Amino acid sequence: MRGGASGGRGGASLGLIRPFIRRYSPRLIGGLFALLTVDLLQLGIPRLVKRAVDLLAHGAASQMALAQSALAIFLLAIGIAGCRFVWRYLILGFSRLVERDLRDDFFRHLLTLDRPFFQKKPVGAIMALATNDLAAVQLAGGMGLVACADAAIMGTAALACMAYISPRLTLIAVIPMPLLALLTRVLSARLHRRFLKVQEQFSHLTEFARNTITGIRLLKAYTQEASQAEVFGRLGRQYQQDNIRLARVHGTLFPISGLVGNTSLLLVIFFGGRLVIGNAITVGDFVAFISYLYLLTWPMMAVGWVANLFQRGLTSLGRLDEVMAATPTLADPARPVPFPAGQTEISLRNLHFQYEGQMQPALADVSCLLRAGEIVGLVGRSGSGKSTLCHLLARQYPVEDGGIFLNGVDINQLSLSSVRERVAYVPQDVLLFSDTVAANIGFGNPEASQEQIEAAAKICRIHEEILGFSEGYQTRIGEKGVKLSGGQRQRIALARALLLDRPLLIIDDSLSAVDLETEQEIIAGLAAYLPGRTCLIVSHRIAPLRGAARIMVLEEGRLLAQGNHEELLATSPFYRTMYQQQQMQSHREEEL
Repeated sequence: MRGGASGGRGGASLGLIRPFIRRYSPRLIGGLFALLTVDLLQLGIPRLVKRAVDLLAHGAASQMALAQSALAIFLLAIGIAGCRFVWRYLILGFSRLVERDLRDDFFRHLLTLDRPFFQKKPVGAIMALATNDLAAVQLAGGMGLVACADAAIMGTAALACMAYISPRLTLIAVIPMPLLALLTRVLSARLHRRFLKVQEQFSHLTEFARNTITGIRLLKAYTQEASQAEVFGRLGRQYQQDNIRLARVHGTLFPISGLVGNTSLLLVIFFGGRLVIGNAITVGDFVAFISYLYLLTWPMMAVGWVANLFQRGLTSLGRLDEVMAATPTLADPARPVPFPAGQTEISLRNLHFQYEGQMQPALADVSCLLRAGEIVGLVGRSGSGKSTLCHLLARQYPVEDGGIFLNGVDINQLSLSSVRERVAYVPQDVLLFSDTVAANIGFGNPEASQEQIEAAAKICRIHEEILGFSEGYQTRIGEKGVKLSGGQRQRIALARALLLDRPLLIIDDSLSAVDLETEQEIIAGLAAYLPGRTCLIVSHRIAPLRGAARIMVLEEGRLLAQGNHEELLATSPFYRTMYQQQQMQSHREEEL
């Protein structure tokens, strides 16, 4: 990655914070004005020192004159302190406001993205962006901006004051500065590359730690603690080495800046001393010139620090911009059609779907009708396309026009929200939040009463077990429901979906951890709980689906057969074989 290219991307990425600069421009302008005032007040102190030194050198000093100079310096120092507080409050506050708003926009944008994005972007990498990278942007927009403005203002003003005292001596003092500018330009490109690598390594480290913590039970079951610790240590050492490489570049900039400043001071002392001896300038002028040179030394030394902060900020801003530039694969139509009235009926017409990067379609020529009020079963081998069909009905992936119709309207003509708000979806891998049981069941319906929550739990045969918890429905279940069994998690997730009270309920093999008898009771109870609604149940066990109005059989993405249980036993050899194998397996388990 070359410096020019990175600079181009950095310029484009600045578009992320331009709205915030405009929004908080009064605060920013006020802070910069206070900073300018500080710098101007600082320039007055060397003039007062010059006056006092010249009075002393000419023997014209008096206690009153020196006291007046001291009082003036004291008042300037008070003004400097007050203005410094103002610019710190305004400018550093500006950077925190930008960080807050950018984080909010980043989070809101993440919520608009869909499954394909999150399949490519690890959660750990996203967390690193929301923490480490945003902090780098905040630092660049706070202290980086202050240091840059201060260096520019103070550097220009100090040079002007030095030139007023002696133009020739000023030219001598700035001789080493082009070397600093050249080295800063060269090293800034290296800073960008190395900081980018540091941030990427931090993302890997974060993602590995997240995976380890979320999978801690499996890790312990497989006794992999030592190996995980070793891998984490290796990632940590790599992160440390990348930071050291970055520190080498940063550590080169700062000493060089100091060397340039001290070289200028050496030249001023040598040549300025000769000017004093030759009476070209007064002793007071010489002292004031050195004071101004000290004021100029900070801008020279700040060049490396500012370059480092801005390169880090621009690099992180570019990484954030990559996510902010991502667009969802699903989008609302330009002119969405109002959702058709009446009970929801779903029609699949030669539905075809293929995942990106895969050679074979996940679904091919699937046609069927899901009528309102039906409980429909969906069976098939692993990888036959059952979950894919559920994802498409839940509007998580784009489909071609003419594949899915709701009440006779192509699903692509309807807004995403109008479809999703009519679907209650329970995925295979159920997700519970680190909250109470009641909060998890009522997640999609925060206004639900305790009676409604308990009614849904009773349908899912989990109510009695919840009452047995230490605090009943107010029991906190830990991250992802870690305190619960697999079957308990699945039934709580199903109760959450039932409480939404939506026209289409999709249960994607999310009762697999429940025993057969309980699964049959739950499915039987759904018939009374879902009048006029459609329920699609995916299950790897056929027995609980025997009472379904219709069962669809998928094989290699194609709809092999459909009908009720008896019809399929009579007409589908594939279904009959699956059922017989499961029956034999069930008998063997009972005998054991």
